[in-house]
Amino acid sequence: MREPAELSRRERQIMDAVFSLGEATVNKVVETIPSPPTAMAVRRMMHILEQKGHLRRRESGREVIYAPRQAKHKAGRLAFERVLETFFGGSLEEALAAHLHSRKDQVSIDERERLIALIEQAHHEGR
Repeated sequence: MREPAELSRRERQIMDAVFSLGEATVNKVVETIPSPPTAMAVRRMMHILEQKGHLRRRESGREVIYAPRQAKHKAGRLAFERVLETFFGGSLEEALAAHLHSRKDQVSIDERERLIALIEQAHHEGR
């Protein structure tokens, strides 16, 4: 299976849509992605993604429903690692600072306490 970072822009958009939806038909993906190509083009790309091992399919009546082969949490973790390396030089501190500065709402007290607890837990576990 090709690494997700090696996907084309359109393939990445399709995979993002399927991950977001959990599973999707071609028409649902067309409705979801920005400036979509024709449904036939999306169908072909989804078939290619299936051949590459990124999607699996099942039939439901006349429809074909696609779902990601990789668990959403694992794909999310890998995507986050790519963003962290690409945009923040691997610095979690810089990534978190950028996120906190770009938020429209403030961090709630509960959210802040959960973040502190996660940091303390990682420290105790030697991470």
